[in-house]
Amino acid sequence: MRSKIELQPAYVLHTHAFQNTSLLVDFFCIDFGRVRAVAKGARRPGSKTRALLQPFQPLLISLSGRTDLKSLVSIESSVNALRLHGTRLFSGLYINELIVRLLSYQEGSPELYASYQEAVVALSGERDLQGVLRKFELSLLEALGYGVDLLADCYSAEPISPQAYYLFHPDIGFECLPSLSPEQRSNPAVFNGAELIALRSGEFSDKNLSNAARRLTRMALQPHLGDKPLASRDLFLKSTKPQ
Repeated sequence: MRSKIELQPAYVLHTHAFQNTSLLVDFFCIDFGRVRAVAKGARRPGSKTRALLQPFQPLLISLSGRTDLKSLVSIESSVNALRLHGTRLFSGLYINELIVRLLSYQEGSPELYASYQEAVVALSGERDLQGVLRKFELSLLEALGYGVDLLADCYSAEPISPQAYYLFHPDIGFECLPSLSPEQRSNPAVFNGAELIALRSGEFSDKNLSNAARRLTRMALQPHLGDKPLASRDLFLKSTKPQ
């Protein structure tokens, strides 16, 4: 990654305090992926920089530095941050956390950036929330090299059949089951072929299909997230608890 970056489109993923008056910022950049930079003096009272370092705000940033930790040279935005509230805010924070947890530093992915931007814009509107999240999760898995193949059996390469049932193996794919035992009927890793074929459309408004998509993406993401719980999910659960 070059030592100076000029006017790079970016979003803020996460910030936390650094030294006395600065912020450590994880940016998601269109050409360089996840980049960490120091925003010097951003915590000082009246800092214009801090006012712009908000999630879901399209930015143009300039960075410098020869190491992985960059310095924020300039930041600007011609539009206001997208306003997310309630469940949609937690969903946006969840997407940000997925990128911070799973995307390596300085791995550019313009396709994932476009998917992220589309998801954030959709969250600020009225599009089906579950559909937005599932579509982004599948895009993220694809960008990481762990895309889910909804077309064929992972062992035989035979096309998915709507009459068959399949066992999902994360990072491998779907294995056709010759028969379905009582235990397998209650196994969340078992999907029917009709569901998998319907999931290809990317439309998850049907409740059963939405639940199937949620099961699938959770199982596909879990090996990469590990045992550490998602902070955004915990925040959401705490916010919905009766006081």
